[in-house]
Amino acid sequence: MDIWRKLYEAAKKEYHPEDLSPFITAHHVVCAIESENGQIFTGFCIEGCGGVMNLCAERVAALRMYADSGQTVVKRLIAFRDTPPSEESGGMPCGACREFFLQLDQRNRDMEIMADYEARRTVTLNELIPDWWGWERYEA
Repeated sequence: MDIWRKLYEAAKKEYHPEDLSPFITAHHVVCAIESENGQIFTGFCIEGCGGVMNLCAERVAALRMYADSGQTVVKRLIAFRDTPPSEESGGMPCGACREFFLQLDQRNRDMEIMADYEARRTVTLNELIPDWWGWERYEA
């Protein structure tokens, strides 16, 4: 089984959309990441009516990675709803998640993000944010 299938299967276990209350929903977007040392961490989206409570699946997975292992570097990421990422269904991290990963560790610019699962087409975070504002601060 290739690493992308392992990541997909791990994330798929998190997919079971549910309402936690009349105000909060969860598990309708899922994610799996492979850390620098090869461990796999998963996450799920949780959203509230007010917006400030929202956490994307990608950030939940990264926070689990850091909390459980102290790691900050992500090698690979897959995120999706009910079907694997494709040209039609998407699967790219939102702007807040892209920003979070770059701020977490500059090496995350090289992380591979699954764009089309069937074709195994990936993009790097650096391709999504080629002229990121924070490089100068890392250099300092």
